[in-house]
Amino acid sequence: MGPLDPMPEKVIQFGEGNFLRAFVDWMINRLNRKGLFHGSVVVVQPIEQGIADVLNEQDGLYTLYLRGLQDGSRTESREVITSISRAINPYREYSAFLECAHNPDLRYMVSNTTEAGIAYVPEDQPKSQCPKSFPAKAAAFLYERYRHFSGDPSKGMRILPCELVNDNGTELKKGILQYCRDWDLEDGFRDWLEKECSFYNTLVDRIATGYPREEAEEMTQYLGYEDQLIDTGEVFHLWVIEGDPALEEELPFQKAGLHVVRTDNQLPYRKRKVRILNGAHTMMVPAAFLYGFDTVKECVENPVTGGLMRKGIFEEVIPVLDLPQEETGKFAEEVLERFANPYIRHMLLGITLNCVSKYRVRVLPSLLEYIRQNKKQNNKIPSVLSFSLAALIVFYRSTRLEGDRLIGMRDEKPYPIRDDLPVLKFFAKVWEEYDRFQDPVKLTHEVLARKDFWGKDLSEVQGLEDAVAHYLSTILVLGVQKATEAVL
Repeated sequence: MGPLDPMPEKVIQFGEGNFLRAFVDWMINRLNRKGLFHGSVVVVQPIEQGIADVLNEQDGLYTLYLRGLQDGSRTESREVITSISRAINPYREYSAFLECAHNPDLRYMVSNTTEAGIAYVPEDQPKSQCPKSFPAKAAAFLYERYRHFSGDPSKGMRILPCELVNDNGTELKKGILQYCRDWDLEDGFRDWLEKECSFYNTLVDRIATGYPREEAEEMTQYLGYEDQLIDTGEVFHLWVIEGDPALEEELPFQKAGLHVVRTDNQLPYRKRKVRILNGAHTMMVPAAFLYGFDTVKECVENPVTGGLMRKGIFEEVIPVLDLPQEETGKFAEEVLERFANPYIRHMLLGITLNCVSKYRVRVLPSLLEYIRQNKKQNNKIPSVLSFSLAALIVFYRSTRLEGDRLIGMRDEKPYPIRDDLPVLKFFAKVWEEYDRFQDPVKLTHEVLARKDFWGKDLSEVQGLEDAVAHYLSTILVLGVQKATEAVL
């Protein structure tokens, strides 16, 4: 049987974007090519605007390029993905969407509807129109399946959300059970959900860069055919799935040579990713942008900013993680190689969105744990992590609020500072006061004392306020380039 021969639809997928097509659909494609699955994916467009029509025009086919660095050398692969059978726009074809629930071969549900998409939103029980939220769609779909098969235990589903939400499977299940209560659905359906459907907490990791607009014409000439859905991504991939070991037999990703980890506890993997990969971004981006760089690749390749990032990761973050140091160090080296990917133009300004809340989740736990563990060493403060907090404060320097953003200045050119409005108004106020009184210590104290920003009053952490104020003053007097060099 060839890759274009019809295969039973075993997966329903909420989301048709770059990531799922470069991750889950690519993995199913690999399983099929190795004769390990023999199933296809029916895609559901999660919002009213999407690419379901284009997918159907191309019979679910598209070309995927995976490009990056491996052991310092460039690598590139290209393949046509054939795992998608069709796409449905449920806002136009709600009955066709529900009919998928009648398919006895269907076994798995996957999704990537953004972090906000997995949240519960009160909605009336749908009659003939598609619900707006993803959890409501999932609830309606599963209820249709339960009713059609009269609660048959063998028709339960394995549900693997890919949204970047802590305990994403648990949160999705909570939302669906809430709709059971809101819609007054029978107890038998709730029992079926609890006993016959498995909700897995997962962690996904791959940068998918989507349609390569700047290279599309050249790629089309090379391929010899037009593909409106060319997708691109990095070579690295990781899918951590928490739950029943039996899933490995049903979905034998590892036999296909894929980096999929089945575990009883995905929290160590999540901590490693958040503290090292996401933490490195948030730790260095404000300083690197003010230094004069626009992309992650430029930042990593520069000996000063790249050296500072490496120092922060290996001397201040990894030592305080309660994870195997050798394994964590290998992961960190992979992260730095991924950051240097010549095929990915990852803009620093995009990473600065909501930088205050990102710092609180991604960097602050490492900083506070470092201080706690080094309390006996004269209250030693981590230089890179505290410098990064000072650089964040300087990045937010502006008194000019325009709509939903502040306007900062770098080399006499404006740049947008995007965050929640109360955060932006606060920084506009404290920087206005600084411009009048030129008091960096007072400025630092007011920022660090905001419990709503950091979850605690950081001005009470012994030694931290002095360190941040020192670095902030150094940046303001010498400029971010000389200040960064001094820390390194």
